[in-house]
Amino acid sequence: MRFRHGMMAMLLAVAAMGSTGCVVTVHEGSYGGDHYRRDGWVKLGERMVNGQVDRDAILVGGSEGRFRRVVIVVENSSLEMYDMDIEFSNGTHFSPRLKRRFAEGARSQVIDLPGDLRTIRKVTFKYGNLPGGGAASVALYGK
Repeated sequence: MRFRHGMMAMLLAVAAMGSTGCVVTVHEGSYGGDHYRRDGWVKLGERMVNGQVDRDAILVGGSEGRFRRVVIVVENSSLEMYDMDIEFSNGTHFSPRLKRRFAEGARSQVIDLPGDLRTIRKVTFKYGNLPGGGAASVALYGK
C-alpha cells in the first residue's frame, strides 16, 4: 500500500511538471561566481536589486557567444524573483518559471535553453528585495 501511494504521488508530480512548462528549483549554498568561472561558465552580467519591486535587464549580444544553458546566482541578500524573460537574437522569447524566494548565496538550477546553441540578446528580471535585508545582487552565467 505504501509503495502504491508513493508511486501515485510521484506520477502526479511528474504530470504537474509536464503540464506547467519549465519549473526551476533553487539550490541553497555558497556557489559564488568563482565557482562558475572555474567550471567554464561565462558571466553574462550582474544587477543590483533596488527596492521591493524592480525590473532590470542584462544586455548580452552575439559577442558573448552562444549558449545552451544559464544559471542565476544571488549574493549579498535574499530576494523574491517574480519573472525572468530571455530574448534571443532571432526575437523569440523564453520565460522559465522562477517565481520564488532566493536566499542570499542561493542559485537556480541550471536552466536549459530551448533548441540548440542560442545567442541571447537580453535577459529581463522582475524581482524585489525582501524586507529587513540589504540590496541583493543577481548574476547571470551562461555555458
